[in-house]
Amino acid sequence: MSQFWLYVRLGLEHVLDWQAYDHILFLIVLVAAYSFAGWKRVLWLVTIFTIGHTLALFLSVYELVSLSSKYVELLIPITILITALYNIITAKIKIKQRSAGLLYFATAFFGIIHGLGFSTYFKMIASNTENKFLPLMEFALGIEAALIIVAISVLILAFIFQNILNFTRRDWILVISSIVIGVILPILMDNIHVIL
Repeated sequence: MSQFWLYVRLGLEHVLDWQAYDHILFLIVLVAAYSFAGWKRVLWLVTIFTIGHTLALFLSVYELVSLSSKYVELLIPITILITALYNIITAKIKIKQRSAGLLYFATAFFGIIHGLGFSTYFKMIASNTENKFLPLMEFALGIEAALIIVAISVLILAFIFQNILNFTRRDWILVISSIVIGVILPILMDNIHVIL
């Protein structure tokens, strides 16, 4: 049972680690357009991201996929930037009019990229266990719980800003997405310099 909590805790810490805040930034822009009324779609997005993330870890741990970490580290801020730009472009569009299929597919793909970014570390952690499948599932539970915590936090902030501080939904999306872009651009530039 203690091993179960070890991997769940690792999943929680992986997302909620302020020094490796790429998942948090991605979740912020992914959820920024939603309110509590759209909680079902938010839960689907979080779960789809977790599935993509776990799939990438599975493929990497069982050595079915291998990708250079410098390319993965470049792709991660690109996924965040694309999601933030998507929010800015579609800020006026109501949630019901957004293409759910495209958003779900992009979220799964971005989850795979983020999972590949953690695969080397996870392989080191799980290297002394014969059956790596169970630790992967336990880790995925921790990831899912942490992502839900971040998503609820963003929804609470959206509620406060939109209903108490009278921000429009459009302004909230534009401000949050712009802040995330401002944070992610220097990281993206650093990663581009590493490859060049």
